[in-house]
Amino acid sequence: MGRTQHSTMRRALRREVAGTIGLLADEEDFAAMRRYRTFTFDDHTTYLRQAEGVLRSLASDGRHTTIALFDPEEYEEYCADTGLEPDAPASRTRFTAELASTGPTVPYDGQPLSDLLPDLVDEAVRQATWEYATMLLAGLGACAVCGEDIGRAAFDRASDLVVRLLDTAGPATRHLVCSLPAAQETLLATLHVEQDAEGTTRLDETEALEFTTVLAVGIATHGAAGLVMRTTADGMPDRVQGWRLHGEHLLPLTAAEVFDAYCTDAISGDLVAPESGVDYCAAPPIGDDEPEGGHRH
Repeated sequence: MGRTQHSTMRRALRREVAGTIGLLADEEDFAAMRRYRTFTFDDHTTYLRQAEGVLRSLASDGRHTTIALFDPEEYEEYCADTGLEPDAPASRTRFTAELASTGPTVPYDGQPLSDLLPDLVDEAVRQATWEYATMLLAGLGACAVCGEDIGRAAFDRASDLVVRLLDTAGPATRHLVCSLPAAQETLLATLHVEQDAEGTTRLDETEALEFTTVLAVGIATHGAAGLVMRTTADGMPDRVQGWRLHGEHLLPLTAAEVFDAYCTDAISGDLVAPESGVDYCAAPPIGDDEPEGGHRH
């Protein structure tokens, strides 16, 4: 077999290799990595431009590449736990390989990094929210009165409420946002649902799980969770409705309360300008078969 054929085969095999690039998305993380002698970049803008060039080159070769968020603090902890030298390219490569299997990633499809980075950050926030909410539920233990697992009971109740919420409208596209003030920061989860005229519902199961988990944390901790649903249907203006969590129940908001909730940033508390062509409506009650006065954890 000749040298040319060997080279051709190696190029073909390289195209079969999927890869992950760990990216420093913001200036602060980039600055933290500059303390390592082997990290040779000194300008974040140039670094991102070079990274985009590498990604485009890989894509032009037919390579599938995903991008992970490289966190310098997590990297330092990883090196300490594994005994790796942090000031070494090989250590960064091993950490990135770990991110590929455990951390949030997004696929690179040729889009500009400026378009992709917000998606990557959103994915990282989603995963962190999910992990934190799951940890909270798991740590609640059993009810001192009845012995029932508090987290599991809250999740079952949240699942029931989500199903009831989705039954409040006919064929439409709905976007739900659940916000829950927590000790460190507000937990946010979103759920996008499409339902056609035949009653077929389409949603992302992972998204639904995350949404239900955040609502469950609100139920289990008696938190001041709020829920907003935007409904889009053909030939009608978008409708926005909302509920607030009270114990294990979702209480409907009035049109004025929905307007206030939707036009206030859940994180900063700043006012957001209302949209034109949107109806802020009183929410319908969510049906509840549970008896009043029953046991509450």
